[in-house]
Amino acid sequence: MRQIPKRAWVRISKKKPSFPVSPLLEEYLQEVQRTAPFTLAYDDLLEYQDVFPLQTATGEETFWDWVLYPHGQWEAIQQELKQIYAFLKTPDTPEFTDHLYISRVEYCNFGNSKPFRIRVVNRFNDNHDYYYVKRADASRVYGLELEHLLAPNRIDFLVAGATLIEEHIAGIPGDVYLKNRDLRREETRVRIAKEFVKFSERCFAKLLGDMRSYNYVVVVTQDFDMKQIRVRAIDFDQQSYEGQIEVYLPHFYVENETMLQLVWDMLEPTTIRQYQMEERGLMARRLKASWSRLDDLLYCMEQDTISTPDRTERLGADLARYHRDATFKESRNMGQITRHHLTSMMTRDD
Repeated sequence: MRQIPKRAWVRISKKKPSFPVSPLLEEYLQEVQRTAPFTLAYDDLLEYQDVFPLQTATGEETFWDWVLYPHGQWEAIQQELKQIYAFLKTPDTPEFTDHLYISRVEYCNFGNSKPFRIRVVNRFNDNHDYYYVKRADASRVYGLELEHLLAPNRIDFLVAGATLIEEHIAGIPGDVYLKNRDLRREETRVRIAKEFVKFSERCFAKLLGDMRSYNYVVVVTQDFDMKQIRVRAIDFDQQSYEGQIEVYLPHFYVENETMLQLVWDMLEPTTIRQYQMEERGLMARRLKASWSRLDDLLYCMEQDTISTPDRTERLGADLARYHRDATFKESRNMGQITRHHLTSMMTRDD
């Protein structure tokens, strides 16, 4: 990780196309129990009747709208949404939904996925949770599954046809954390710098791109004598798509300039390398433990189309230079590149 000249900041200006879930990937998802027999589709939720903009607690505008459905349809939609939540959280007892109700359906008309956010409330104690309904995009599915297998996090998601269900990942959005949190304490600055280095290493190893500050969250957990900090990705659209190697390195985004400056202010280069090697070691352990499932997933990627030939060729050339391994240039698709890069990262010693 190095300091970046301002002229080298990465900017993604074009919207990534959506790639359908292939029959082979669908077969994999069924095998690992990532499917469920719900009938509500993403397009069904687009048939709302009214829209009300949502604001933050301080009155600021958001990208989210509260959408309302015709009264005659709402009961059926609410029952379907409760059933989906049950499939996501309690797959062994999906009929157990009487204690739940859907208090709100929210829609975001921003970004690639244009998700619906579903607010689920427990009648007994008013405790609430969220989940998301999106169009199923193969890139996002591969990104979610790689995160589940290789990162220190587990993610629940389901796919049914062209619809993707994702659990809510709790945390403080990176841009909000950097803007509103007190980073004057040296202890906090060191911890967030360390976690950003480890987070960056995971993203690069998995070839997960577009990790601008609003595409990850900072999770703060109160330990008995300190606060633990972890950085988690929440957006998986840009999995193994772009051809520019810098897209997969979070410190190349101007939105992460504050994070990058913290790294250089608080950590020595030798310490940065230590954390990178530590994270690669942990990933290697997870890779070994889940190799059979990961091998099946990478095989699906190798038979799939999730990018364009020009991007594949450019990334192969960039990674050939990075790893000093000309065989990257022989890769025919992003699945082959991801497999070769992932295994190469696990054996690097610098």
